[in-house]
Amino acid sequence: MIYTITLNPSLDYIVHISQLQQGETNRSSNEEIYPGGKGFNVALMLHKLGLESTAIGFVAGFTGHEIERLLKEKEVKAELYRLDSGNSRINVKIKAESETEINGTGATITEEKLDLLMEKVSLMEKDDVLVLAGSIPPSLDEGVYHKIITLAKQKAVMVVVDATGALLKNTLADHPFLIKPNLAELEMLCDCKIKSLDDLLACVTMLQQLGALNVLVSLGKEGAILVDSSSQAYYCQAGRGQLKNSVGSGDSMVAGFIAGYMKTQNLQEALRLGSACGSATAFSEDIGDIEQVEAIYQQLAVRLL
Repeated sequence: MIYTITLNPSLDYIVHISQLQQGETNRSSNEEIYPGGKGFNVALMLHKLGLESTAIGFVAGFTGHEIERLLKEKEVKAELYRLDSGNSRINVKIKAESETEINGTGATITEEKLDLLMEKVSLMEKDDVLVLAGSIPPSLDEGVYHKIITLAKQKAVMVVVDATGALLKNTLADHPFLIKPNLAELEMLCDCKIKSLDDLLACVTMLQQLGALNVLVSLGKEGAILVDSSSQAYYCQAGRGQLKNSVGSGDSMVAGFIAGYMKTQNLQEALRLGSACGSATAFSEDIGDIEQVEAIYQQLAVRLL
């Protein structure tokens, strides 16, 4: 079974306007609302790829009820723990000349509620896959992913981490099977400016020396680079199409990578399918459809760097 954990889910409110004018009343041309959170996005793409998964998360208030309803509508299997107070956050995504995001804070997760999650993790089994994705609310400390992984490793669970900063760095000593920073996140992790392929590979090497096994670096329209646990580096270009939505593209890449690896045990195939899934979402208003994934997959090839 594949499990995804989203500790700070949201309702994503997407607003389209022709031009954003600060200090003025802006009227949208259209809006959409989606269940937000990186782990949920991974689960949505896994569902479209035909893989069973369980999306685990915490929800609160009226927004939490809507997140739950939307996930059910999208046929995503979810186990959501309801918090006693507050509301799940609303993230506003403004799509004008460029994309602007205003992300909420998130509801408080108490130790008692976190223990329910830890109990769930303790029941996972060998060869299960656990995806830890996204940010955490202020009520949790940046060692929470490490705490979860420590328990999961006791069950021989394969762990994937898609997070930023200290939240990710604190997991590296746990030897996650895969981490997926984008270029900006990689620069932040390594405290350097990446100007060349050699710079990128040096940063990845540093993360692997800290414990990461496989490192997948998403490069947006420039594609993706995978450096495996034996230090072999592979490149896959992105698909060809018009960018409509960058939100969820990296999460779709993670889902495709997991699906490709589980089906073939081949990291190059995982990279190719992951790249196809990431591109399909980038070219869609929501998570990409399987027909798009299959068409883009045929465009792509993986090469050794």
